[in-house]
Amino acid sequence: MAEMQQQMGGGGEQKAEQQARQEELKNTILAGILDQSARSRLNNLKLVKPDKAAMVENMLIQMAQSGQVQGKIGEDHLKTILERVSEQTKPVGKVKFQRRKVFDDDSDDDY
Repeated sequence: MAEMQQQMGGGGEQKAEQQARQEELKNTILAGILDQSARSRLNNLKLVKPDKAAMVENMLIQMAQSGQVQGKIGEDHLKTILERVSEQTKPVGKVKFQRRKVFDDDSDDDY
């Protein structure tokens, strides 16, 4: 029983170690393609909207791996990328209010 628990616990440590390596690799790639101001903007976004920041980080990494990034990405270019992502993730639903027409009786205004 103790051996099984040790094996299961060891698997969790390996997962955590692997996630730490992936995070370190992601940070290394992002540091290589983003200049300082763009990096700070992305970190600020990560504090406010972590899901959107993760989406942008993955997009930037894919762009870097496919060779679409030439040199370092500045803050202005990052802003355009963020605007594109915002347009893609914008909620589509629309709220429409339909007011009921109640009797046009003026007796309610007497009080």
